Amino acid sequence: MFKDLFQKKRKYATIPSERLGSDQSPEPGDRPKREIPEGLMNKCSRCGTIQYSKELEKNLKVCPSCGHHMRLNALERIRMTVDEGSFQEYDEDLVSVDPLNFPGYANKLEQQKLKSGLREAVVTGEGTIGGFPAVVAVMSFDFFTGSMGSVVGEKITRAIEAATEKRLPLIIFSTSGGARMQESILSLMQMAKTSAALARLDEQGGLYISVITDPTTGGVSASFAMLGDVIIAEPGAVFGFAGRIVIEQTIRQKLPDDFQTAEFNLQHGQLDMVVHRKELRATLSQMLDLHGVKGGVNNGG
Repeated sequence: MFKDLFQKKRKYATIPSERLGSDQSPEPGDRPKREIPEGLMNKCSRCGTIQYSKELEKNLKVCPSCGHHMRLNALERIRMTVDEGSFQEYDEDLVSVDPLNFPGYANKLEQQKLKSGLREAVVTGEGTIGGFPAVVAVMSFDFFTGSMGSVVGEKITRAIEAATEKRLPLIIFSTSGGARMQESILSLMQMAKTSAALARLDEQGGLYISVITDPTTGGVSASFAMLGDVIIAEPGAVFGFAGRIVIEQTIRQKLPDDFQTAEFNLQHGQLDMVVHRKELRATLSQMLDLHGVKGGVNNGG
């Protein structure tokens, strides 16, 4: 999976048009056949600004017009955060099965793999950030809306246990639509399992930094995403347990326009920091430095 992690390949698409013979004159509206890169332009979902995708990637997928933080998949996030060449993946071959024989679930899993290029909704491993070692887990919304099934919970639990055993800081980037209903109670069990593993890490004095990205809801927000020693969110990231519509129907009141955004939650004490994506890597590196971790030895207690 990580063979080309730091080498972005671009596909090309062809705009077809009829080729004219040498004895024919071009008709009005005819254009010569030409090739342009697929995904050359990108439109911001918030302000509608159209920009070159290459320039957007240079800007870490943050809209230069309105500052909207577009979603990243797990591989993009790792590439932007972890020192180049330092990431070693955990449990790469651990993938979901269909434990309850839920209709259509097995086929949907295969479709998600093809669509996202990932094997699961989370990628875990260890690497360095600014030279400081850490265990990292990165969820990806483009695989089954980042839903937490048995394998997602297991991979995150194993990452927590690795951080505990190796006495390394833990960083989890969360994004999720909630528990994966196709696995029923097996998905819900992951909330308790990951929380219990974090309790053991805490007993040892380990550092856990939770980074919340857009969106983070349901069982993930109700478990490990909100249990960090430090909880950070990207600007504008929406997170909470239930969605706006469900809450409004329950309390029969109109909610503020910025309800459940990172800024709203910071104002109401649910977050420690809201950090711009361009500053996030430096912020994490500084926190790891303050924690006193070098080469896997926790000097900060």
